[in-house]
Amino acid sequence: MDILRSPSVSSGSMKTCPVKVGLQQRAPCHSLQMKRDGTELDKILGWAGNYPFAFPIWFGPFLSILTCHHPHYIKTVVSSSEPKEDIVYRFLKPWIGDGLLVTSGQKWFSHRRLLTPGFHFNILKPYVKLTADCSKVMLDKWEGYSQTNELFEVSGDVSLMSLDNIMKCAFSNDSNCQNKDGTNVYIKAVYELSHLINTRLWIFPYHSDIIFYLSPHGFRFRRACRVTHRHTEKIQAKRNLDFLDILLCARDEDQKALSDEAIRAEVDTFMFEGHDTTASGISFLLYSMASHPQHQKICREEILQVLGDRETLDWDDLNRIPYTTMCIKESLRLYPPVPEVARKLTKTMTFFDGRSLPE
Repeated sequence: MDILRSPSVSSGSMKTCPVKVGLQQRAPCHSLQMKRDGTELDKILGWAGNYPFAFPIWFGPFLSILTCHHPHYIKTVVSSSEPKEDIVYRFLKPWIGDGLLVTSGQKWFSHRRLLTPGFHFNILKPYVKLTADCSKVMLDKWEGYSQTNELFEVSGDVSLMSLDNIMKCAFSNDSNCQNKDGTNVYIKAVYELSHLINTRLWIFPYHSDIIFYLSPHGFRFRRACRVTHRHTEKIQAKRNLDFLDILLCARDEDQKALSDEAIRAEVDTFMFEGHDTTASGISFLLYSMASHPQHQKICREEILQVLGDRETLDWDDLNRIPYTTMCIKESLRLYPPVPEVARKLTKTMTFFDGRSLPE
């Protein structure tokens, strides 16, 4: 789902888009309809079912977004040169700073170029064993659950595994977080921050920094930010190799190094994006497999055949499990870890059917 934000669109100007007048007339009430009780996505999906191309969501009388869910509409948006939106990303900045996720323009291109060497295949190959070791710790825990028929939350263990993995592979840090009792404080803070940012988005007065930070939600947000920042600072202080080493040694075209603030922003971004999206993708993959046991059986047989008498896959084995790869990609298509992409409209945009959205 792709969200196109239009900062100064009136109800009248929306008439050029494929939406019904009825939704426009109720415009100021959209954010009020979001009860924050877990039904928000169902509400949005209901609107998507009623409006086949796109529909506006109003946050009060002056601020709106146009939610595009038709493939050709989305293609128009993502192929444009429009900048990233600045609502949600502005809410993220106190947490993750000006990292790759929220920055744009020349700064984004510069930092992206500096970080590209860390994602070369030859760099990633040695980490297959580390990833397998982290997965084995999680599977051993699940083996224990299977002996007692104990119910457990899969996504929680997957989050710990992905955090353990990113800590070892990107920061050479053995956190042992999977074996510690209780919920990891960093992951708990990430969940808290994600929830609070979503809450802030739908409560229009919270768009004001003053109102939000004076509220109980703002107090919880600042407290959770301090938890994540302390975690990042501990990692940064150890000055280990791998991804952090790339940041420390990076130089731009003027041979200037990244500032400590820029390094922390990228580490915060990488820690969050590197474990949270991975955990979401794996959790939904497991759900998809459990929902379609016939495909799960084929994947299992394919992997066992490739493994032979070994316990873990190697890098070269990844090209020998095509059916499993297709199932992974299909799960990511159905349940994308990042379900929304947003752009800020700076000029009139015309869609494939001739309808247009004014600036």
